[in-house]
Amino acid sequence: LIQPIAMDEGLRFAIREGGRTVGAGVVTKVVK
Repeated sequence: LIQPIAMDEGLRFAIREGGRTVGAGVVTKVVK
């Protein structure tokens, strides 16, 4: 990632590159 971001379990997210979505998902487990 370009910068850190806070994420919690159940959060939906998308990964974009150059204005195009290249991935998406849901956080299922936070590993510390």
